[in-house]
Amino acid sequence: MARPEGVVYTMVNLPVDNAEKFCIFLLEKFRINNETVMLAPGQGFYQTPGVGETQVRIAYVLNEQDLKKCIEIIRLGLEEYNK
Repeated sequence: MARPEGVVYTMVNLPVDNAEKFCIFLLEKFRINNETVMLAPGQGFYQTPGVGETQVRIAYVLNEQDLKKCIEIIRLGLEEYNK
């Protein structure tokens, strides 16, 4: 069976005031076991001003365990960010 060579992305709404600020928070201030994730703020993928302000783009990785770990880091990061 051929292994896919492309990448699959999804846009996700998050319960945040500003997705770009949340992405910066993850990179600069949040770690779980010295790991974090990098997300792309959604607003840059739209032409209409204001659209995507609470969205992020997530790349699906091929390793299911890595994806689960990343989702858990995002979940815990959201809890900390929204305190």
